[in-house]
Amino acid sequence: GRLRKGGGAARRAFAWRRFLLRCFKTRLTPTTVIYRSVRIFHPWLLEIGHHTTIAREVDIYNLGNITIGDHTVISQRTTLCAGSHDYTRPELPLLRPTIRVGSGVWIATEAFIGPGVVIGDNSVIGARAVVVKDVPPGVIAAGNPARVVKQRPLPPSPL
Repeated sequence: GRLRKGGGAARRAFAWRRFLLRCFKTRLTPTTVIYRSVRIFHPWLLEIGHHTTIAREVDIYNLGNITIGDHTVISQRTTLCAGSHDYTRPELPLLRPTIRVGSGVWIATEAFIGPGVVIGDNSVIGARAVVVKDVPPGVIAAGNPARVVKQRPLPPSPL
């Protein structure tokens, strides 16, 4: 039969990717969406929450653990880099600091999230931002290096 644009085959591919990642011990949910061009270096060091999307050509360089919360979007060509070297020592030993991206976060296109960074819940990271320090909850951060630009305006909670 004929497939509609954006139809069933694409949804089945998302399920197939989730299945394969689970085979490699990735912790994710049935509502996680991961596009086919995403590169994940160590799937067993990755945890992704409910209703979270990892867009096209995202690099998840997870030498250390990376945790991504619920209702979060990691936009295309973003890099999450949980690996570095201790440049203060001549043998440059490998460092594997963790990255934590909270819930309700949007990381815009081509951002770089560095080793050991925590991005607070409901924050937005601007396009091409370079995040090398923690970002508090509920803010918009942008630039190189990224800095808080303003509070993120959110509608009042219905509860």
